[in-house]
Amino acid sequence: MKRKIDSCPQLMDFIQQVGFLPLLSSGIDGFSAEEVVSPECRYHVLEDGGWEWPLWKWKGSIITESDCVYGKFFDKKAGFISLEWWPDFCNLRRHLNPAPEEGSIEDTIIEILKVNGSMITRDLRAACGFDGPKMRGRFDAYVTRLQMACRVVTEDFVYPRDKHDRPYGWGWALLTTPEQLLGSDACKVSRTPKQSQERILAHLKKIHSRIVDKELLKIIG
Repeated sequence: MKRKIDSCPQLMDFIQQVGFLPLLSSGIDGFSAEEVVSPECRYHVLEDGGWEWPLWKWKGSIITESDCVYGKFFDKKAGFISLEWWPDFCNLRRHLNPAPEEGSIEDTIIEILKVNGSMITRDLRAACGFDGPKMRGRFDAYVTRLQMACRVVTEDFVYPRDKHDRPYGWGWALLTTPEQLLGSDACKVSRTPKQSQERILAHLKKIHSRIVDKELLKIIG
């Protein structure tokens, strides 16, 4: 998987080829967008003290303009999954992580998203009553669990704007459910969870022939 990708369209095409791609280092050599893009597209500090990170800025365009889903899917780390492979991945992860109990915090998060369609993390946190001191980390942990279970995904990124109407900062994740983003049929497949797991493993081993099942299972479940 050693490539020198230097544009957003090239990375979009690559995601479709490989099906699964963490954004940053996954612990598996070569298995991340960060490692396959050219050095100029990675994070670097400018002479004036500012920073540039083309890869980070591409996230929103990749999510909204290509056939893939984005969220914290890979051992609690963010990444992309093509729509071709999403049904099998969703099938496996939801089997490993059953639906939250009614009335639980995770269930409340999902229900609020169903009502509102999509919300930035900050607003969703407040709507769930996590607006006190030191609540951010606790709430983010619940959202991460829901993303790992393929029950919440990132629809886009929203950026604050300066007085010149220019976007700045790291951006806020706009969260939603995959059913609302893709439709319920995109989250279903006729295979069993075990069959989905075997299919995903076989596909990834063609791409990462030197990686053992144990390493891949840590990433995909």
